[in-house]
Amino acid sequence: MRYYIIAGEASGDLHGSNLMLKISEIDKTAEFRYWGGDKMKNNGGTLVEHYRNMAFMGFVEVIKNIKTILRFINKCKVDILKDNPDVLILIDYPGFNLRIAKWAKKKGIKVVYYITPQVWAWHKSRVHILGKYTDKLLVILPFESDFFKKHGYEAIYVGHPLLDSVADFKCDPGLEQLKINGKKILALLPGSRKQEINKMLPVMLEATKNTDFTILVAGAPSIEDTLYTEIIKNTGMQNKVHLIRNKTYDILSVADSALVSSGTATLETALFKVPQVVCYKGNAISYFIAKKLVDVQYISLVNLIVGKEVVKELIQNEFTAENITKELKNLEVNRSRIIQDYDNLILQLGLKGASERAAKQVIQLLQVS
Repeated sequence: MRYYIIAGEASGDLHGSNLMLKISEIDKTAEFRYWGGDKMKNNGGTLVEHYRNMAFMGFVEVIKNIKTILRFINKCKVDILKDNPDVLILIDYPGFNLRIAKWAKKKGIKVVYYITPQVWAWHKSRVHILGKYTDKLLVILPFESDFFKKHGYEAIYVGHPLLDSVADFKCDPGLEQLKINGKKILALLPGSRKQEINKMLPVMLEATKNTDFTILVAGAPSIEDTLYTEIIKNTGMQNKVHLIRNKTYDILSVADSALVSSGTATLETALFKVPQVVCYKGNAISYFIAKKLVDVQYISLVNLIVGKEVVKELIQNEFTAENITKELKNLEVNRSRIIQDYDNLILQLGLKGASERAAKQVIQLLQVS
């Protein structure tokens, strides 16, 4: 069978790669063509476009780059028709993938949406696009299937794929050596897009300049070293900060605390049971628009899933060096309570095996057609 997969972000690349592995275990003839990243590429198949070329974040940024985005959408449609896949698998990335889903279904292509957009949080009207223009919805949060059911659509809860990724992880022994010097380790996860890193990392570093942590910065796979090293140099912290590329899980496995840009990384940090402060600052206009549209109390997945403030969120104007310094001290006071809440979160997410269950659902769709 021919599988066409579209993942437009680092997290989608991770989940897409794991899904590819599980599909290949069941379907020995599987052929993959995809939009994704290095992790998917490591599993073979054909990479059409790397997600780093499509990393536009926020309303203003999307508007500024709308011509480029539309070119990518058109390129994708042409490539899908040329490939003639047995199934199209869309992973999150709603601004792009919802358009592709609507188009593909009208073309008679089978569409599976794996890791559906957070329509329960904002743009609830998009639930009908997902219901009408897909053949199967696979959700990863425990309350999402009930949300779709209320709107008259079936969505299958497969569990969260991060449980698999974290459970199967083994740390690089070299990083474990960092614990020997006795200093506590602080992980900085400033995001996977250039604009995120430019906004987040300087403030994170400024806040930690006078602390006694060993500081590890998680370098995103799609970002060049020079972006990080220039920011580190500008804060005068070259001798205190270690930039470590493509090893976020290794960093989290040895970290005592973390500053994390809002997104999937907040949940990954929780699964490693590292107390964290969640940080976010975007374009002022984009944030203003989002504030009007979003219908949730929190921005981090950790707090959203548990339904209360497990970890502190420093958003927009609250994201300052002074506030970060204060909240890092509070992490030590609240450490045991945070880890207990993490344990409850993990229980809510359920059992591992999401990627395998998702793969079986995709293949089942093809078998009954």
